[in-house]
Formats: sequence, structure tokens, C-alpha cells
Amino acid sequence: MRLLVIFFFTMNLAFASVYYAKLEPINSYQIKASVSGKVIFSNDELEGKLANNSTVIELDSYVDRVDLEQTKNKLKSINNMISIEQRNFERLTKVSSKSEFEKDTQKIKVINLETSKADTLIKIANLEDSIKNKKLVEKSNYIYNINVKEGDYVTPGTLLYEAKDLSKGKLEIFIPIADIEDIKTKNIYIDDKKSDIKITKIYDVADSEHISSYKVEIHIKNPKKFSRLIKIEFK
Repeated sequence: MRLLVIFFFTMNLAFASVYYAKLEPINSYQIKASVSGKVIFSNDELEGKLANNSTVIELDSYVDRVDLEQTKNKLKSINNMISIEQRNFERLTKVSSKSEFEKDTQKIKVINLETSKADTLIKIANLEDSIKNKKLVEKSNYIYNINVKEGDYVTPGTLLYEAKDLSKGKLEIFIPIADIEDIKTKNIYIDDKKSDIKITKIYDVADSEHISSYKVEIHIKNPKKFSRLIKIEFK
């Protein structure tokens, strides 16, 4: 009887696939500056905590805001000028004594103003985008690390902070290509406990380092603790 138990235990091991992986957040982000500017606020107290619609970093946008206000005023003036010059053109077209040259000259004035309007609209959009990108707000991610302090000057590409999405956990393992079809039909055991977790994703191209294996992702909802080693079995 004892030999029979040992036999079945050995057979179970033979048909079980065991892997280990570190449980990581579902997504990690490196937030970099898209514009240049001086850091006027760095929320150091948020480091190591979950954000709640929190401002993490803010760059000085005073000059941009003044420029935006004046550019919008300029746009109003351009619109008024377009209206005036367009009316003048329409009047000219009704005067038979006016030459085609005079009419064309007036039409060119309208076209030039329309071009100026288009350029001004682009400038307004760029300024609004710049102002928006100078205040970085996180809704609910975990702020892992803040890389800049108040008074620092940053340029596009400067790493500002790192954030992580803790809503789910992610396990990545590498499974031999020959075993992929087999594990699809098996149950997943997490730390020796049977679970109802399913494989989330199988990459159908061999990994660059594990050249005879496919990368497999398993997602876990609402994990209590990250960065711990997890035992994964398929059986």
C-alpha cells in the first residue's frame, strides 16, 4: 500500500509543472517631462503612498498663462479685422469701376488674416497643452519614487516620478514551447492552493533570452502584498 501511495505521488509530480515568479504590479510607469520648466511644487509626502487625484509635480507656467491670455486677445482682434476686410471685399466686388487688381488685393488681405488666425489658433493649442503638461496629477496610482525637487529645472525627457498600478498583480513565467498546449487544460495552483485563476496571455513568439520558451502572463486581482515570490503549478 505504501509503495502504491509513493507511486501515485511520483506520477503527480511528473505531470505537474512548477514555476516561480515575483508578483509585480500590473503596470509600472515612468513619468517624464514633455516640456521645459522650473519645478515649483514636488509632493514629497506622496512618495510611497496611493494618490487620490493628487498633484505630484508642478512646473512654473506663469509666462505661458500670460502668453495664452494675450494670444486669445490677439485672436479676437484678428477676427474683427477679418470681418471688416471681408465686408470691404464684398463691397468692392459690387463696384464695377474697381479693377480686378484692387479686388484681388483686398481678397489677399482677407487670406493673410485667415492665415494669421490659423497660426494663432495653433499657438493657443500649444500653450494650453504646455500648461496642462506642467501640472501632473495622479488619480489613484501608487507613487513609487519622485525624482525631482522644488527649484529643479527640467527639460523634455527628464524623469519626474515613477508610479505603479496596484489594482492587479502580474506574474510572468517562461514555459517551454512544447508544454504550452498541455498547460492550457490544467488547473493553476498558487502557493500550493488550487485557484480559479486562468492564464491571461501567452506570447506566441519565443522570448529573446529564453529562446525555447513562450512568456506567459497570469493576472491576480486585488493582491495583498507585492514583490514576493509566488509558486505556480499547473496540474
